[in-house]
Amino acid sequence: MNETPLPGSSLVISYLVLRKAIGYLGIALPFVLAFGNMLLDKPGIQSSISSYYHTGMRDVFVGTLWAIGTFMLSYKGYERKDGRAGNLACVFAIGVTLFPAISDSDLTSRGRLIGHVHLLFSALFFLTLAYFSLCLFTKTDKTRAPTPKKLQRNAVYKACGYTMLVALLLIVILAFVPDEAKTEVKKLDPVFWLESIAIVAFGISWLTKGEAILKDEI
Repeated sequence: MNETPLPGSSLVISYLVLRKAIGYLGIALPFVLAFGNMLLDKPGIQSSISSYYHTGMRDVFVGTLWAIGTFMLSYKGYERKDGRAGNLACVFAIGVTLFPAISDSDLTSRGRLIGHVHLLFSALFFLTLAYFSLCLFTKTDKTRAPTPKKLQRNAVYKACGYTMLVALLLIVILAFVPDEAKTEVKKLDPVFWLESIAIVAFGISWLTKGEAILKDEI
């Protein structure tokens, strides 16, 4: 939606900073976790972003998701649906940390249940982020024609939103790969890379919304 508040408004500035902060956190997360764990623990990449909960990077993983969740809770947007989506994203982000991914050392029925809840929160979190990009960020003021930059931003939002959905779909498909092929596929750490692509897409979308990219010329 085209924004028309005064350029110097403190409210506008705070929202732009908030959006940029969310974007930067999203883009940085997979890289900080991967390289941080290599420095602190051992070389190699974990099977998924959530697996870093069981490494020395746990505090970074949890802290970043709680920060994103807090920012989402503070985000109200222009309509009630924006605020509701932000509240849901907050719940799902924090839920991902409260119900961590299953570890190889906890294959009990309780551990598996927590792991299933974790997957549910993770899927809902990504779906909510895609909803922001595809349905909320692309809204345009119907009383005037969108600017060329707005049209470009909408293209970025859609590309990021669909990227998140495709990545999530591929992760689901991987769960149904035959066991005889699953071992070879896991060597490529596909879930980590797909989650990283989705998170980076989320970050780019929010940076664009925060006018760090394709800002309208005044």
